[in-house]
Amino acid sequence: MTIGMLQLDFLIQGASSLKDKRRVIKGLKQRMRNKFNCSVAETDYHDMWQRAQITVCVVSNESIHANTQLNEIAHFASKQFEAEMVHYHIEML
Repeated sequence: MTIGMLQLDFLIQGASSLKDKRRVIKGLKQRMRNKFNCSVAETDYHDMWQRAQITVCVVSNESIHANTQLNEIAHFASKQFEAEMVHYHIEML
């Protein structure tokens, strides 16, 4: 069994309040859950208006499958227009 973890760092240029940021992040997390059936949580920069870190986890019986899925999620996240992905990191546990 392999657990794959993906950390995504975002800049949210249009956010002028925490409410704006939360609206963007909530929508992004929901789209990821719906499309990829993965676990998603905001894990850092909770009090910063224009920064966010999201962590995604998947479980698979093959590390290649988990890695492929996490790369697809990172690619999907990079295409979002409301939040600019500035960095991502994949780790297998």
